[in-house]
Amino acid sequence: MPVDEARLAEYKARLAERERIIRESWVRTMEAKLVREKLDRCYETEGVNHMESCKDLRERYIDMLRDNRVQGYKHIDV
Repeated sequence: MPVDEARLAEYKARLAERERIIRESWVRTMEAKLVREKLDRCYETEGVNHMESCKDLRERYIDMLRDNRVQGYKHIDV
């Protein structure tokens, strides 16, 4: 039954890869959440100067929102 063992090994590898992709996606999403929390604190502490003082955090958060979306393991070509 080497065919069944090969299929089983391929299936396990596919599941491991799927979990790795989802885990990395969630880690990137949580990083964006941490940056958002830092941005909120910066906004509260800086007051009227928040547009200048928090610019780097704001730009970083916008980039992370664009790039770090939670994605599943299925990719559909459109």
